Amino acid sequence: MSLIENLNWRHAVKAYDPAKKVSQEDLNTILEAARLAPTSSGLQPFRIVVVENQDLKNKMVQGALNPEVMRDSSHVLVFAAWDSYSNEKIDTVYDHHTDVRDLPRGRFGSYTDKIKELYNAQTPEQHFAHTARQTYIALGLAMAQAAELKIDSTPAEGFSNEVVDEILGLKELGLKSVSLLYLGYRDQDNDWMASMKKVRIPMEEFIIKK
Repeated sequence: MSLIENLNWRHAVKAYDPAKKVSQEDLNTILEAARLAPTSSGLQPFRIVVVENQDLKNKMVQGALNPEVMRDSSHVLVFAAWDSYSNEKIDTVYDHHTDVRDLPRGRFGSYTDKIKELYNAQTPEQHFAHTARQTYIALGLAMAQAAELKIDSTPAEGFSNEVVDEILGLKELGLKSVSLLYLGYRDQDNDWMASMKKVRIPMEEFIIKK
């Protein structure tokens, strides 16, 4: 199937079958799609926490708008962004870039000096606003890859960031949760959206030509 056909197939599932689990192979493919997402300056300033443990999911439902969806999904992917930029983080990423490419460390020093200067002039709040936006590109690619595999998904911002961050110990990792992606297989009988037509704004209204 084409990407467009896959996107027409998918919807934000409202009920999952808790007995059906996503295979490790398929999960790895979805995670790889997210890992390959483009990011500003190639810094990849976020991580994905994979939650399969049912006890953790049961705790994370506190404050969730759709707790049963979180609870019954096969996996919960937590997109968590750096809470701030630092010179050390930037150097670590670019040392990795040069090592992988068999280049001398510091090869991109003139560029990293510029982005360090940019971020050093900003507040941690500005940093997080920027790193958080990077996660949504990866989120979109993860959903597209899941659809290709005929794995259902539900993106979510309706949850308690404080609860999730505390349960997963994200603060200690220098991360803050941004969004979630529930993965699994729809409960056809209880997913009230499964039988509905997909609705989007018409193309002629959605696209503005100048």
